[in-house]
Amino acid sequence: MRIGLFTDTYFPQVSGVATSIKTLKTELEKQGHRVFIFTTTDKDVNRYEDWDIIRIPSVPFFAFKDRRVAYRGFADALKIAGRYDLDIIHTQTEFSLGILGKMIARELDIPVVHTYHTQYEDYVRYIAKGKLIRPSMVKYLVRAFLNDLDGVICPSEIVENLLTEYNVLISKRVIPTGIELAKFDRPEITSEAILELREQLGIQPDETMLLSLSRISYEKNIQAIIAAMPRILAENEKVKLIIAGGGPYAEELAQQIKDLQLEERVVMTGMIAPSETALYYKAADFFVSASTSETQGLTYLESLASGTPVIAEWNPYLENVVTDKMFGTLYKHEAELADAVLDAILVTPDMSPHHLAKKLYDISAENFGRRVYEYYLDLKISYDFRREHINDDSTAETLLKEAISLPKRAFVKSSDTTATIVKKSVEQVKSIRNYFEE
Repeated sequence: MRIGLFTDTYFPQVSGVATSIKTLKTELEKQGHRVFIFTTTDKDVNRYEDWDIIRIPSVPFFAFKDRRVAYRGFADALKIAGRYDLDIIHTQTEFSLGILGKMIARELDIPVVHTYHTQYEDYVRYIAKGKLIRPSMVKYLVRAFLNDLDGVICPSEIVENLLTEYNVLISKRVIPTGIELAKFDRPEITSEAILELREQLGIQPDETMLLSLSRISYEKNIQAIIAAMPRILAENEKVKLIIAGGGPYAEELAQQIKDLQLEERVVMTGMIAPSETALYYKAADFFVSASTSETQGLTYLESLASGTPVIAEWNPYLENVVTDKMFGTLYKHEAELADAVLDAILVTPDMSPHHLAKKLYDISAENFGRRVYEYYLDLKISYDFRREHINDDSTAETLLKEAISLPKRAFVKSSDTTATIVKKSVEQVKSIRNYFEE
């Protein structure tokens, strides 16, 4: 298969979405497929450095300066996509490159599938301080984008349930992003290196090391873990929390640690090198997270791949990951966090090599790539069948043809501007949405 991945964010920009896309590209290519990435330009990368990565001119997104939005070059992208003879397009964003991917798919008459990565209700507060888009508006915007696609990949059951609540009618399939196990197996990380890191962090041999490793932002809810520490320490004074990472909420956490007089029990390391991530996981006794904004959360899988159990708030996705006490402890409510930590320290058994090996395949990048390709194949077969057998006079087909023709004409005849593309795309999704809501 020849596959086009359309995304607003890709390396060297660091994010879970970029990691997921890179993983997918690698695994699909291992299977013998050809993968092309259509993404935004980046000041740190030569636009023409890689022939299979097509970078569209872009500017920083006003609400998230570390993310970018394409503003021109759409006609060139269409020509390149046609030249590469794509079989399917897989969009990874609901914004500029996602809209472009949809339009090119319709122009080339090929199926388009989307991965829904982000639970936007947790992030609209960053856009004009929450005054421009309210959480209640998100479902209408998402439904408008998704309902004329051929399918959507849900990284977890959380996303599947969310899109069902949004009344998204298209085919959905839960396919969690896998991880490259070799990055966390790391046999070269010796017990001596682990002991050395624990000593540097001030962890005594008889102490339990809790690790929080993520971008430090409000929605990661690291503040809840810090707030639970006095209760934990009242029962077990041999516990230390290590917060690894950097981000916009670091100062607030540092102040919270000071206010609770936890300077001796909670250590903030700041950013750590990606090469040290596995070392930190292996040095920890437990990986702990109180985040409720994750649609999947690759850090949970990274911890398990490193042989470290997790402590986290229950959700449908984690219920299928933490399937045995050896893999971790889940709690239902934030007030139960401290008790969950204390319970995990007392009764978590060692991981069985047999059970761990099975779990590692389930969460592997290899399994992820295989399942995504199977979905591509199903969607391609379904798309080709509909194209050959659908009743041309049906109401739905007539509406779809007209809706699709609008952005096609804009794409070919109008000036190469984002405003025109967005306007026509909005008209398209409104037409289809109104049909399905009748």
